Amino acid sequence: MTPSMPPVDCVLLIGFGGPTSPEQVMPFLRRVVEGRGVPDERLREVAHHYDAVGGRSPYNDLTQQQADALSEWLASRGRPLPVYVGMRNWNPFLADTISRMRAEGRRHAVGVVLSAYRSETSWERYLRDVEEARRSLGALAPAVTYLPAWFDHPGYLEAAACRVEEAAGHLRGAWPARLPLVFTAHSIPAHMAAGSPYVEDLMASCRGVAAILRVPDWQLAYQSRSGDPRSHWLDPDICQVLRELAAKGVAEIVVQAIGFLCDHVEVLYDLDIEAAQLCAKLNIRLHRAPCVNSHPAFIAMLGEQILKAAEAVS
Repeated sequence: MTPSMPPVDCVLLIGFGGPTSPEQVMPFLRRVVEGRGVPDERLREVAHHYDAVGGRSPYNDLTQQQADALSEWLASRGRPLPVYVGMRNWNPFLADTISRMRAEGRRHAVGVVLSAYRSETSWERYLRDVEEARRSLGALAPAVTYLPAWFDHPGYLEAAACRVEEAAGHLRGAWPARLPLVFTAHSIPAHMAAGSPYVEDLMASCRGVAAILRVPDWQLAYQSRSGDPRSHWLDPDICQVLRELAAKGVAEIVVQAIGFLCDHVEVLYDLDIEAAQLCAKLNIRLHRAPCVNSHPAFIAMLGEQILKAAEAVS
């Protein structure tokens, strides 16, 4: 064991965060776009998405469920590490969580970025925010060892494939040749994607899940675009893909938001409302597969990687 590195004594899940009540929605959105000059008029449009799905985000609840499942898995393997949750944009904020870790005597966490795909917005900002929170605590801040990216890990791919099977009603090896599978992910500016492995990571996941299921007809689309409409963002948009499939005579599709780990507002609104309404107009039967959420294969994958990381520094 390296003298300067204490043994791992906890886990830190690093998430985006979401508002948990209607009155928190606008303050949350303002925080997310802070410094970018986005007017409240635009934010109120986005707030309507929250209204449409119950006035709050399920993100924090779903992330806590992942934390609880992971804690149970670790305990069942004889390594009962406490699992903390810290968010970038809402309570529990990363700085508060890391302060709590310090107050409770934690010295070294395995950090898990709750995104499988690496880009400036989905990976680098998370790491930067953790390090800023640690610096604010000085020399007594807990050390953090981060898990590497796991977009192509067999356990993650298995969890995603199982979710698709559940929604489609077709098992691997028996996928109908004329049933397309469309994966979706959050669109980001094309210049940002060009400077990161974001698209390559996504394509690796899509290929892996399609291979497990033996799906011959699949593609990657994007959703949840925001920002200046004059700038180029990753495409095609999911609604564009749906129209193209309808024009080809496709009557049934399966869609999975593989770019997200849980069914939060962007998934619920963009797919379960907007895409579903468009499919109804196009006479397409839509099967929307859930995200991995707390699927046992996903939790086991995280647990195994955490134990491996802990062992490496012991």
